[in-house]
Amino acid sequence: MTDSKSGKTLTLKKKAATPAATESGERRKRAGGRARQVAQQGRERDKLRAAKTPVTPSQPDTTSPVPPASRNQESRQDHHTHSNDSVQAEAARPHVAVRRARRPAQTEIFPVFAPCPQGLEEALAAEMQALGFEDAEPARAGCRFHADWSGILRANLYSRLATRILVQVAHAPVQHEDDILELAQQTPWERWFGAEQTLRVDTSAIRSPMQSLQYCNLRAKDGICDRLREREGERPSIDTVRPDARVHLFLSEDSATLYLDTSGESLFKRGWRLDKGEAPLRENLAAGLLALSGWDPAQALLDPFCGSGTILIEAAWIALGVPAGIWRPFGFERLRNHDARHWRDIKDEARSHIATRLDSPIVGYDLNPQAIEAARANLERAWLTPDSIRFEVGDARHAAPPASSGWLVTNPPYGERLPGDDVELWSDWAQNLKHHYSGWQVSVISSDLELPRQMRLKPRRRYPLHNGALDCRLFIFEMVQASYRKEKQ
Repeated sequence: MTDSKSGKTLTLKKKAATPAATESGERRKRAGGRARQVAQQGRERDKLRAAKTPVTPSQPDTTSPVPPASRNQESRQDHHTHSNDSVQAEAARPHVAVRRARRPAQTEIFPVFAPCPQGLEEALAAEMQALGFEDAEPARAGCRFHADWSGILRANLYSRLATRILVQVAHAPVQHEDDILELAQQTPWERWFGAEQTLRVDTSAIRSPMQSLQYCNLRAKDGICDRLREREGERPSIDTVRPDARVHLFLSEDSATLYLDTSGESLFKRGWRLDKGEAPLRENLAAGLLALSGWDPAQALLDPFCGSGTILIEAAWIALGVPAGIWRPFGFERLRNHDARHWRDIKDEARSHIATRLDSPIVGYDLNPQAIEAARANLERAWLTPDSIRFEVGDARHAAPPASSGWLVTNPPYGERLPGDDVELWSDWAQNLKHHYSGWQVSVISSDLELPRQMRLKPRRRYPLHNGALDCRLFIFEMVQASYRKEKQ
C-alpha cells in the first residue's frame, strides 16, 4: 500500500475519544452578584464531592487490543466506579453516564473454538496468544481459548489462520437424538437472534454413535425453532446460503456441543480473491505456510510458482499489518444487540496501525501469462498498488533471486498440475537453487512425498498439512552451500 491508495485504506480518521465532551459546550458566562453566588455554590459542591467520592483510576479505552484477563479487570473497575459514583456522575457529568451506557458488556467470558486447516493447530494457538488470548492452546483441527465479546470481534478481525470463530453456548452429555432436541430447547438463543432472522445449522461428529447426522441436525434445528416460537410466537426461516445466524452442532462419543458461529462466511475469504487459478491455496493455509516457514517480513520473499498470487498477497498484508478481515463482513454484525459503534472503533484502531510501504521486495514468477494477469487483478482488489508485488512471467528453473538472502515459499505444480513432458523439472529447479540461492530458506508444499529425493535435497524439517483433501508436506530446506544435499551413491 502506498500513498496513492491511502485515501481508501490508510487515512480514515479515528473517531474522537470523547465526543460527548462537545455536547455541553461552554457554560454561559455570568457577571456581578449572580456570578459570585454561582461560584460559591460551585465551590461548596466541589468540597462535598471531594469528601464523599473515592479516587479511582481512569478507565482505559475499551477498544484497545488487550488480553481477556485485562478486560475483566477493566470491567470490574468500571462497575465499581459506576456503583459508587452514580448519583454524583448523573448530576455533575451526565454525558459520561451516557457514554458508559453505550459500552458493550465486558464481564461475560465465553469459551471459544477456532477451527483451522489440519497441521496449523500450534501456529494458530501461537497467533491467538500473540493477539492477547493467553490461555489459547492447540486442539484437534483448531485451538481453544476464552474471550469476552470484544475479544471475539478482534479474533475475527485479526486471525489469519482460523477458519471460523465459534462461541460455545451449550454442552451436555447425550445418548439419544432427543437429548440433542432438549439441549437446543434449553439454550437461550433469543439473546443472539430471533424469528425475524434466518438460520442455518451444521453438524459434524467424531466417533459419535448416532446413526444419522442428518437427523441429529434436524433435532437441533427443531429445538432452536421450538424455543423461539415459544418465546416470540414465530419460528425463524431456514436459509442455507446466506443465513443471518449460523449454529454448529458437534458430537463426540458421549456429548454434544452447540456453537454460535460469529464469522459467517469462512475467514479464509478475505474479500479480494476472484481469480483463483488452477489449484489455489486457501488464504489461511497460505498464511500458515508463511508462519511455519519462519519468514521475516523485513526480508525478501519469492514464489517462483506463484499462480494467482495468494501466498504473496497474504505476505504483503502481513508485512503491512493489514488485518485479515478488514474488508469483509462478519456474521456477528447480523446478530441482535450488535454494537456497530464499538465495532467501528475496533476497525478504526486497526487501520491506524497499517503501514504504507513494504521494506523488502516480494516477487512472483509463473510460466502461465494468464496466471500472472490473475495475480495482478487480485493485487488490485486487495487494495495493493501495482508496485507492491512484482509479478512477472518467468521460469523457476532460471529465475534469479531478488536479494542476496531471503525466503522462498511456494506451492509448485504436482499431481495433475505437473506437465507430463517435463520430468526434469525438479532436478533442473534444484540445480538453480543450489547454484544461486545460497543463504535462502526454501519452503515447498507438495503432496509428492518423494519430492526431496527428486530434488536431491535433504529437508531440515517436514510439516504434515492438508491442502483440501490432499495429504501434503511442507518441506523446509536451508540452502547453505554443500549442506542438506543428497549426493548420488
